[in-house]
Amino acid sequence: MAAPRVVPFVALLLLQRRPVAGRALLGTGSTCPTNGLCRANVQEQTRRQVALLNATAQDLFSLYLKCQGEPFSSESDRLCSPSGIFFPPFHVNRTTERKEVMVAMYKLFAFLNASLGNITRDQEELNPTAKELLDRLHNTTKTTRGLISNLTCLLCKHYNIFQVDVSYGESSKGKSAFKKKQQGCQVLRKYVQVIAQAARVLLPHLSPA
Repeated sequence: MAAPRVVPFVALLLLQRRPVAGRALLGTGSTCPTNGLCRANVQEQTRRQVALLNATAQDLFSLYLKCQGEPFSSESDRLCSPSGIFFPPFHVNRTTERKEVMVAMYKLFAFLNASLGNITRDQEELNPTAKELLDRLHNTTKTTRGLISNLTCLLCKHYNIFQVDVSYGESSKGKSAFKKKQQGCQVLRKYVQVIAQAARVLLPHLSPA
């Protein structure tokens, strides 16, 4: 894995030829911005975004499998096992301090946002007529990006955290069509598992005081 580097967050999303580590800068300077960062009701928005991602994850995975055809439709347990892929560790629980929970959330959804970009690009190439799947991938990405924006606000506003060490998974560029499909189903299957855990753990931390 590449050594951590201080680079802008957007640039990090492009460095996906192999697992990449880096430090996401949540602001443009050496401290958190003081104006224009947070939307109104940011905590409630964050709750809704996590709940929405959790509620739609299984349907997205199922639709993805359907659109890949055989053997993915009938052998998903074997082909989509996520045991061999990188996914950021998620070790927080309901007793973890809220600050650690927010950081873990940021790392998780930054990784997911980059992974969704890979999957969407591949599906636009492999299944350009699968409109429902592509729409769901784009909508999930949009929700994830909004969530990242809100997490940036919460980390800066409440904890003055403006840098987070993040890791991104391997790119599928240059791989065969089969390997692209397999990597996508592995990531989405793991996503279904992790987002359910995240919702159970994180939503109580985001509940109104």
